[in-house]
Amino acid sequence: MTGALSADLPIYDERRPEMRMQPLKAWHHFQNLLKDKENTEEVFHIFEALPWRNLRGRAEAFLRSERGQALRLTEPYLPAILDDHAALRQTPEGSLAHAYCDFMESEGLTAQGLVDEFDRFAAKRERFEDQFLWYLNRMRDVHDMLHVLTGYGRDALGEACVLAFTYSQQPSPAHLFIGYMAGVNINRQTKRSAPVLRAVREGQRLGKACPRLCEQSIKELLPLPIEEVRARLNITPAMHYKEAHGIWRGMGIDPYDLLGKNAAKKLAA
Repeated sequence: MTGALSADLPIYDERRPEMRMQPLKAWHHFQNLLKDKENTEEVFHIFEALPWRNLRGRAEAFLRSERGQALRLTEPYLPAILDDHAALRQTPEGSLAHAYCDFMESEGLTAQGLVDEFDRFAAKRERFEDQFLWYLNRMRDVHDMLHVLTGYGRDALGEACVLAFTYSQQPSPAHLFIGYMAGVNINRQTKRSAPVLRAVREGQRLGKACPRLCEQSIKELLPLPIEEVRARLNITPAMHYKEAHGIWRGMGIDPYDLLGKNAAKKLAA
């Protein structure tokens, strides 16, 4: 964490292994993910198998910029900022910071929790100390912030839409693979009762309009009114996602329990 601040660190450690596409591995881990959608380790495996091919080029371009270096110095480790809810609550009501705290507290989440899950996954892998690591961490650590900004929940469809949104920011094929395959699975389970794939496609489209969140100053955005942040980042409402939730609720189905026993009974009726 602190080492990533050193000016002596290379931008990219050339000893890093080149990531390669492994679609069969991705498919295997997606099948495991379907059995337990809370098993985040399976997600990490899929991203490892379907990497963003130009990630190094994009990260190096940002890290070689004056803005990139300034952000690395002022925000060396996002979880320390995001998990300090006492400080975040000092911002005005209606701010992004308050919305973020509300979301994380209601879901029982912490930014450090995702870091810990990744560290367990990567425990046996070689660790490289370079500035590129900081960029990789940023991409991971803004995930829950995207939920807050887009309005996508942590339901199955919401997670699929966030992944599609993120693909347009960080184009790893894994984002689209998980997002659309999850959408297909939701459609199968819910008998195509709602515009699921349209919602996922909409998430992808909305993400194209938004600048990369990992390259923004999170400390500058947090105190601002959340609607102002959304306007600044060109984030507009996700209409098909809301429509899908409305349809399911009209059927007496909780969108956050689509695969539960109660939902299955109502869909079969």
